[in-house]
Amino acid sequence: MPRAVYILALGIFAMVTSEFVVAGLMPQMADGLDATIPQIGYLITAFAAAMAVGGPFLTVALLKLAPRTALLVLFAVFLAGNILAATATGYATMMAARVITGVASQAFFGVGISMCARITRPEVRGRAIAVAMNGLMLGTLLGLPLSTVVGERFGWRAAFWTISLITLIAAGATLFGVPRIERAEGGGGFRQEIGVFRKPRLWLVMSTSTLVIGATFSAFSYLNPILTGLTGFSSGTVPLLLIAYGAATVVGNTVVGRFADGHAVPVLALGLVLNLLFLSGFALFAGMPAPAVVCMMGIGLVGVTMNPAMVTRVQRTGNAGPLVNTVHSSFITLGVILSSSIGGVVIDAWGLRAPLWMGAVMALGGLATVLPALRRRDPLSTGPTPPLTKVACTAGQAGGSRTPGA
Repeated sequence: MPRAVYILALGIFAMVTSEFVVAGLMPQMADGLDATIPQIGYLITAFAAAMAVGGPFLTVALLKLAPRTALLVLFAVFLAGNILAATATGYATMMAARVITGVASQAFFGVGISMCARITRPEVRGRAIAVAMNGLMLGTLLGLPLSTVVGERFGWRAAFWTISLITLIAAGATLFGVPRIERAEGGGGFRQEIGVFRKPRLWLVMSTSTLVIGATFSAFSYLNPILTGLTGFSSGTVPLLLIAYGAATVVGNTVVGRFADGHAVPVLALGLVLNLLFLSGFALFAGMPAPAVVCMMGIGLVGVTMNPAMVTRVQRTGNAGPLVNTVHSSFITLGVILSSSIGGVVIDAWGLRAPLWMGAVMALGGLATVLPALRRRDPLSTGPTPPLTKVACTAGQAGGSRTPGA
């Protein structure tokens, strides 16, 4: 595995930590910005909406740049957004900062995952994506607690300064540790990348990802009130349970990455079946601590951890280009937005078990989009990712690995 993949994971870690930081510091930020808790909550929504809508447009704007250069530009934009957040004196400035960082974060996912595909051999791309996506899992496991502790000890602005420092470190590592990739002449332009979206099947495959992540976040978004209000855990115990959940995602992501290259569709089908069972079990036994924790950990193992299989399948249906990966990330973010927003509505109507049942329904819908491909033994579940462009890597810059581009 080229060391550049681990560097990309560090960049993703910085992005995800910034995404989650507001959730851990809502009271302090409300006091500092003279805002209400719901208004601070809208900062989370704005970040996600900016990711889903703005990310693809920023990716298009960067298509003419070499991938490493595009990554460095995105680091600069992301850093500017975090510095703006750290120095914000009012709510409007903070909202602008969250939109800027959200757009840059989504584009970074697309360009970074595309980069993974281009610097690794076809037979290990699923594993490479899993390694890079561990930045996402570690952001959940470590980034949120770290930023919360820093914010509580030194003030919420210190948390954004810390993320800015991590961003600088990741940018420096990218500059010196990620290979320089040259585009083949005429390759990878806007027309070539946009043309793949004429395939109806690509939209169906990406909708599977929306349902996979939507099902998972129907539970994850409301774990705190469910575990305290239904299961009976104290508020002090919930952070420990969330850390355990985060650890489960790291394990699950690693396992899925091992099988994503050769069995993307079966892995997705199995993951959706298991997630359906765990979500249903959680809904049925939410009032019993032991079964509830088992089901919660199960969701961590087979939920968001489907990312390597989802990305591999999307790349094989479309291509490994940055625009396809960014739009796919927008579909994933759409799942988060839908599940978290509709989850609040169903809780008001039917109680805290309702989002778990809603997640089970979304998992069932996701399974329905995968089963036809499984029945016909979809050739896209195995085999190499379709190429985007030929590339040339500077010798020795990919950690001693000489690998063909995507």
